[in-house]
Amino acid sequence: MGRKSYVLSFYRSATFNLPGVVFLLSFSFLLTGISAQPNRDSAKTITINAIGGLQYDLVRFSVKPGSEVKLILTNKDDMKHNMLITVPGARMAVVNAALQMGNMGEKKSYIPAMDEILWSIPLLEPGESKTLSFTAPQKEGVYPYVCTYPGHGQVMYGAMYVTRKEMPPLKDDIHVPPVAGAHKGDVHIHDNKDFAEQKRAAPYLYRIFLPGASPAAIAVRLSDSLSYCWDAGTCRLRYAWYGGFLDNTDIWKGHHDAYGTIMGTIFYRDKTNFPIHIDHPGNIPVVQFKGYRLVNKYPEFHYTLDGIDVYELIKPGEKGVALIRTFRVPQTERILWFLFDNDDGVSYQASKGDRQGNKVRLSPSDAKEFTITMAKN
Repeated sequence: MGRKSYVLSFYRSATFNLPGVVFLLSFSFLLTGISAQPNRDSAKTITINAIGGLQYDLVRFSVKPGSEVKLILTNKDDMKHNMLITVPGARMAVVNAALQMGNMGEKKSYIPAMDEILWSIPLLEPGESKTLSFTAPQKEGVYPYVCTYPGHGQVMYGAMYVTRKEMPPLKDDIHVPPVAGAHKGDVHIHDNKDFAEQKRAAPYLYRIFLPGASPAAIAVRLSDSLSYCWDAGTCRLRYAWYGGFLDNTDIWKGHHDAYGTIMGTIFYRDKTNFPIHIDHPGNIPVVQFKGYRLVNKYPEFHYTLDGIDVYELIKPGEKGVALIRTFRVPQTERILWFLFDNDDGVSYQASKGDRQGNKVRLSPSDAKEFTITMAKN
């Protein structure tokens, strides 16, 4: 006989006076407490929304080891998103595996078959919501969650802290997207409009849909009059402009397929098939975006070209309308070529290497660190 039926039978057969009833009730509570098991009704509920600009509105949360968790994901964006929770340190390995799924990717919601994936929510259509219930790991640690739709995983992620301690200050948290870390206080990104309209000192950046770039575009405000679009999906500088920054009115209003509007004049647009080639011109490398970090508030992008680590930091020039791109390729034995188009609106100056027309040849020694200065014509 189960616990519940046993207690009910005990009540039915009891004919005690008031003191006895008090004893019976106390005893039945004791039995209930002894045999109680964890249930989903007592689970900690976490609500996360996928929102515009390739973001989760909650970039981190904490649960205790072994606790019951109910995670509700709602897609409030106008494009598909999923969520995968991985073992610590496996976010980019899972993202890269999803990219290799090819034509079968969408059918399988871009969820690769990997032991590193602990739980997952499949691709959600706009407006769709799903609930995931699970028991948190017993082992404490930082367990990433990420959207693995192509072009999203490099920037759309967060962290589940399994711990009995406090999480670190958000501004110092290396496990959340840098833009989210700029929000002091609440870990929710409530409204992109509030964030974008604040009077802020450049440099700063945020993710947004921009024309002429993949869904993983990053808009960077370098100075009060200089900005650029970095495409994390293709690992390249797309274009740069001077004047105002962006008008995001259509995005804030929730318009489908809305893009940020450039509030200035584009003076440079990359016209090459890819700006860096390996070994010889024409050998376009396979690229993978690895993320970025802030160096004195300027983003330094990390990506690989045929497996070679490349770091790129862009700053404004000291005079006129100009960009200074600093590249670091710490370990390579291969020749690199930097290519450009003579009609892309700027003049070029390389700090190292052998310039040959619209190409710069860089030896492994040259490539360890070099700059390309691009000044508006």
